[in-house]
Amino acid sequence: MAELTAEKGYEATKIADLVKRAGVARKTLYDNFDGKEEVFLATFDAAVEEVSGRIETAVATIDGDWQQRVEAALGALLEWVAERPALARLCVVEAVSATPAASTRYEETVQRCVESLRHGAPTEAGLPATTEETLVGGVAWILHQRIRRGGAEQASELWPELTDFVLSPYQGVGNLT
Repeated sequence: MAELTAEKGYEATKIADLVKRAGVARKTLYDNFDGKEEVFLATFDAAVEEVSGRIETAVATIDGDWQQRVEAALGALLEWVAERPALARLCVVEAVSATPAASTRYEETVQRCVESLRHGAPTEAGLPATTEETLVGGVAWILHQRIRRGGAEQASELWPELTDFVLSPYQGVGNLT
């Protein structure tokens, strides 16, 4: 599914394409999924689980402060995008508009990222309540544009710039200098 949607887009991908690419019979596909949307959602869920696991692993190795955990999480995300461009496109580009259910899953995933960033963030600065939504939304938009333009493989190059972007509102707050 990820390869096909990267090549054709969700709308143009047909069940015939899926069974041919997977090398399975149409009946086999329908024995396991109700249709194209369910395959897409299952692929989305598996990809989110995979990247979340990478991020959790990267963050778990950090004994440092919130800033270092954010840096590690962002690095793990960008490495995953670079290594898995078709899955990244499915999750970041196609899911936004593929189907209402896919859009909802995308929004829920973004909201989980917002909550993760918010958890442990310095609060002494009196930043607007929408700070984390703005930062996560900005990272998502940059990734969306990079992936859509065919540059997912170079996503890791964004790490210094996106790290500065995400952490800059907190500079001088709490233990961030």
